[in-house]
Amino acid sequence: MKTRLLFVSILLFIATILLSRNNERISDTLLSAINPIKQRYKILIKNIENKSNSYIFQKKSIEKLMVENRILHKRLLEQMHYMEEIKNIYTILPDFARQPPQTTSIVETISYVKLNTFSQIILTKPKELVKNNLYGLVQGRVVAGIARVQHNQLYGYLTSDEKCRFSVFVGKSHAPGIAIGYDTHTIMIKFIPKWHQINIGDKVVTSGLDNIFFANIPVGIVTKVENQSLYKIAYIKTYNDVFHPKTFLLINNPKPTLAENFDNNHTELKNKNKPNISSIPSILPKIPVSTILTNHVTQTQGENIGPEVIDENTTHQKIKKIKI
Repeated sequence: MKTRLLFVSILLFIATILLSRNNERISDTLLSAINPIKQRYKILIKNIENKSNSYIFQKKSIEKLMVENRILHKRLLEQMHYMEEIKNIYTILPDFARQPPQTTSIVETISYVKLNTFSQIILTKPKELVKNNLYGLVQGRVVAGIARVQHNQLYGYLTSDEKCRFSVFVGKSHAPGIAIGYDTHTIMIKFIPKWHQINIGDKVVTSGLDNIFFANIPVGIVTKVENQSLYKIAYIKTYNDVFHPKTFLLINNPKPTLAENFDNNHTELKNKNKPNISSIPSILPKIPVSTILTNHVTQTQGENIGPEVIDENTTHQKIKKIKI
């Protein structure tokens, strides 16, 4: 028995030394062998935790679910009415996508890449990811980092790592810039045009122009601004938690697809005598259909980062019927 324990201890010691070195071939070989064991262990622990949690806090969970159930019933009735009205849109604009595409996947952290580095992680890999493509990682509702497939592993680079780079907008003027990982709680925004006014406290969101993230995902708040010879640099306090990289949403395809196959001229000529559309805000008649489809089919904007507050007493404005 003592001989077995000594043998296992020696193997663990050798594996620790090899992982601490910078030999990528040895590290990749060991990670390929160890990661499946870690994944099975995580699944086993998660199943045990789920079973234990199912017997704990049941009373609070039931009370919370009862409240949410009433609110969801209310929303379901409203959505059923809205869906009946929106069918008219597809009679006039038949090329609109009828269902949202599957653009995200849930991934979990398996381990850190190196024992002494907390900004690089190895993630569970969904199917059909393209090698060397960059994918956005979202933690809750905020940016967490980027991911890339290399050596048949999905590597994650958190916002604290210098390999984490993506496009952002800064402040109300949407000043463009490139976010680069800086340190544990800070990310640096480079290449901001000098004519943009950047203030401490300005919010930073993703631009969606780099095919990594959706637009308007919160990144952080400006804490410092520096003027360089050709551009400005801003330092951002990030929202994400780099010390607890457990579960993320991986953005597979950030491109908007609602009107991807839409033919404006063909649709207008074919359907100009169709019935009116309800459930469209009254400001739309002032904007041509082509302008709406070209400039306004983007991701929704959101200033609040916290969870949505549900208000059952919200009054809805009356929506006028319009003609296209």
